[in-house]
Amino acid sequence: MLNYNEVKPGVAVLVEGEPYVCTWNNIMQKQQRRPVNQTKLRHLIRGNSIEHSFQQSDKLQEAEIETKAAVFVFHDTRKNEWVFHQTSDKSKRFTVADELIGEAGQFLKPDMNVETLSFQGNMFRVKVPIKVELKVTEAPPDVRGNTAQGGSKVVTLETGATLTVPMFVKEGDVLRINTDSGEYVERV
Repeated sequence: MLNYNEVKPGVAVLVEGEPYVCTWNNIMQKQQRRPVNQTKLRHLIRGNSIEHSFQQSDKLQEAEIETKAAVFVFHDTRKNEWVFHQTSDKSKRFTVADELIGEAGQFLKPDMNVETLSFQGNMFRVKVPIKVELKVTEAPPDVRGNTAQGGSKVVTLETGATLTVPMFVKEGDVLRINTDSGEYVERV
């Protein structure tokens, strides 16, 4: 059981039997009144957000999220599914819908390790590593011009994703990419 003031960003709680994760909180106290923890909560499965205030007398149950390691196998574009297998047994494959992968899926390459998050046996998210290293397969030549602001160009990575990078990046370079923001970090 959690107290009202233990609900902070990153903590998963059950509100009316539904799993939510806290994204923001503020504990405030007005004159002569009990303190209140104002929070913004995001539903773990549906993804919608709500605002909820927890009183000092509230006792909350923490949502138990199960984390399992998995390995990415391939993306089936015909069915819009991503195929994974358990790390311990390659014969135990499972598929995941596009919605659970999100934008980070464009940076997945075969045999990459990921984590699956589930609540009461229902998988709600596939967690891709925050930083991945991918090779540049296509890069246009450098073009001279107005580079006072640093100049950039769009390249294609080995997974087929396109990315805006600085001018000095060439075909064959390996880049480190932040999968949360989808941005170039550095050349490896």
